[in-house]
Amino acid sequence: MVQQPLAYRLRPKHINDIIGQAHLVGEGKMIRRMIEANRLASMILFGPPGTGKTSMATALAESLELRYKVLNAVIDKKKDMEIAVEEAKMSGTLVLVLDEVHRLDKGKQDFLLPHVESNLITLIGCTTSNPYHAINPAIRSRVHLFELKRLTINEVKQALERAINDQENGLGNMQLTVSDDALTHFAHAANGDLRAALNGLELAAYSTKKSNDKVSIDLSVAEACMQKKSFSHDKNGDAHYDVLSAFQKSIRGSDVNAALHYLARLIEAGDLDSIARRMLVIAYEDIGLANPQAGPRTLAAIEAAERVGFPEARIPLAVAIVELCLSPKSNSAYKALDQALADVRHQQIGEIPDHLKDSHYQGASKLGRGVGYQYPHNFPGGWVKQQYLPDTLKEKKYYQPLETGKFERALKQMYEQINKYE
Repeated sequence: MVQQPLAYRLRPKHINDIIGQAHLVGEGKMIRRMIEANRLASMILFGPPGTGKTSMATALAESLELRYKVLNAVIDKKKDMEIAVEEAKMSGTLVLVLDEVHRLDKGKQDFLLPHVESNLITLIGCTTSNPYHAINPAIRSRVHLFELKRLTINEVKQALERAINDQENGLGNMQLTVSDDALTHFAHAANGDLRAALNGLELAAYSTKKSNDKVSIDLSVAEACMQKKSFSHDKNGDAHYDVLSAFQKSIRGSDVNAALHYLARLIEAGDLDSIARRMLVIAYEDIGLANPQAGPRTLAAIEAAERVGFPEARIPLAVAIVELCLSPKSNSAYKALDQALADVRHQQIGEIPDHLKDSHYQGASKLGRGVGYQYPHNFPGGWVKQQYLPDTLKEKKYYQPLETGKFERALKQMYEQINKYE
């Protein structure tokens, strides 16, 4: 008989066995309140890999002694779901734990929805994807959404210690000793993924030779068994976009250390394209007129990074990031344009003044096109007072200059001088 993996054997059997997720299963929290009220509602559990979504789903069903069935939205067919519904009809209800729920196709969804609505099926969907991005609104509107968080280092260590001592489902019969630094490394390297930590511990336990009928795991063994999990970052997943968001917000907030940290995570993910795109956006969106040369210099750094490739690409990127962080910040230019766009999109456009209209055709002057236009270069300072905006918008002031850098301070001075004469 093939032995089940350690992580599978240690799945919690009751809500009280769940490690972490206190914001959901702690005293007074929503999921615990459901269990205490004996009313389990349909829900979607979402969060990073290894946070215990499926384990929590089955533990909730077992806590209330409800029949449950675990299916996968990708692998299992509509026929499997039809069988689950028939079982529910026979028993009165059924908890359907559906892994990869974001991959549920329309045929399966259309079949399940009426049974979820009637409460014949209590659906607990599990996914690593953000349900607001990946879950069909028809499902999302019929369930509660609960986000599971990565486990802390101490929570992972607690689970590992439970595995080491559990004689029924864990490794308690192996005479296993794990050094403190090895235990800490398992927890750190797993990056909040409990399954990865347990898999690493199991590999270490069964691959280490016994000495005096004991198995001793030290730091070197832990490092060897966890080498592939020292950093976890899926550049196509939701977590990647969270890192990109934190990256931009750290630069906007002028926190060099945080920006370099998130840059390091993006570099480890090998996603130069996303780094480059986000840096260019930042240079113009967040720094803008406060340091206009930041844009061209950022582009030059990106081109250098693309030319040399990793690992050397990190050098020009680091230079650009430090400049972006410590540059004064201004969003005045694009905010001004956004206001102009809002007017255009709400049909607040007005008629172009006749003296600004095209006059490069015969008969234009008879229509009053271009008549009265004053050519600014014919006047001292290259400026002359005349109306450019349509009559309905002539008092509009889209641009509101800031004073966050000497360049924009100079623009502000010129802007105010011009407006003074209007």
